[in-house]
Amino acid sequence: QVQLVESGGGSVQAGGSLRLSCATYGYTSSIMCMAWFRQAPGKEREGVAYAGGSTSYADSVKGRFTISQDNAKNTVYLQMDSLKPEDTAMYYCASRYGSCVNKSFLYRYWGQGTQVTVSS
Repeated sequence: QVQLVESGGGSVQAGGSLRLSCATYGYTSSIMCMAWFRQAPGKEREGVAYAGGSTSYADSVKGRFTISQDNAKNTVYLQMDSLKPEDTAMYYCASRYGSCVNKSFLYRYWGQGTQVTVSS
């Protein structure tokens, strides 16, 4: 069993930055992909950033967001810079045993989510 606990959300003005953290607990040695998803009210959940053997990003955040891992702390981070109002959403950390894919239903483990609100 794997548990994911996010933190670091909050409210920020456009152009600002936030760093989200996702601490992982449990049997994590076989986890191959860590990812961040987000879901805005009335919209589908979308993949934002992925970390497996390499990193990848949604086009909407490329160049502004950075995913990283601290294996010693079993923690994944999402550094979000140059935030825009359209980045406002609940952000979720997720993991799966296979390689990274852009399909949320294929992720087995999810955190509870952390809210990010960007005002103009």
